[in-house]
Amino acid sequence: MKLDPKLVTRTLAIADALEELYPEVRCELDFTTPFELLVATILSAQCTDKRVNLVTPALFARFPDARAMSDAPIAELEALVRSTGFYHNKAKNIVGTARLLMERFAGAVPHTMDELLTLPGVARKTGNVILGTAFELEDGIAVDTHVMRLSHRLGLTSEEDPVKIERDLCALLPRARWTRTGHQIIWHGRRVCDAKAPRCDDCTLAPLCPSAFKVMKGARPGAVAKRPVAKKPAAKRQAKKR
Repeated sequence: MKLDPKLVTRTLAIADALEELYPEVRCELDFTTPFELLVATILSAQCTDKRVNLVTPALFARFPDARAMSDAPIAELEALVRSTGFYHNKAKNIVGTARLLMERFAGAVPHTMDELLTLPGVARKTGNVILGTAFELEDGIAVDTHVMRLSHRLGLTSEEDPVKIERDLCALLPRARWTRTGHQIIWHGRRVCDAKAPRCDDCTLAPLCPSAFKVMKGARPGAVAKRPVAKKPAAKRQAKKR
């Protein structure tokens, strides 16, 4: 992909601005081990990190590692994760993942994307969270709904597919910044660039954002207002109807 030098410069300016805004950035899922982060990330699908963090203390107290989780009664696990939504599939995937970890990886979370993608409930977003946050390996950028929305609004990609969005963002940013900038984009999406009512007046990225002050209230998250088409004078419209 041939990169636009102006876009690269603007992207780096955005990354620098995000670093100034959120120097304390971190993954907002609570965890103490790579396994806990893996389970928490699976639970975070279609659910807020805040809700997941309310659920995981009791979950990990009962099933602290892959060995314990692999033997978890599915009904008990479903009851523990029920409030995160889609709990039937999530419980099934968590038990399946724990069993594969025991069978193939001696109970440890693997360190490569290819291996992570063999686990139930794990796609590239989860893989990137694990590699970047648990292992500090810059393998890619976790593309969630916030990253998708902001990358469109900031004009960093025109793609809709998360894998292609990740490809475009990785091409624009230095590898050493992939994980950190990804987290900062998520923080900004949660704190300022809301899906339905972005606070452009309070946004320090506004001078760098082609969508600033253009997002229509109630529009889909990535949409920006189009320039209105001028209407013809009433007399001419009526004449045409005749």
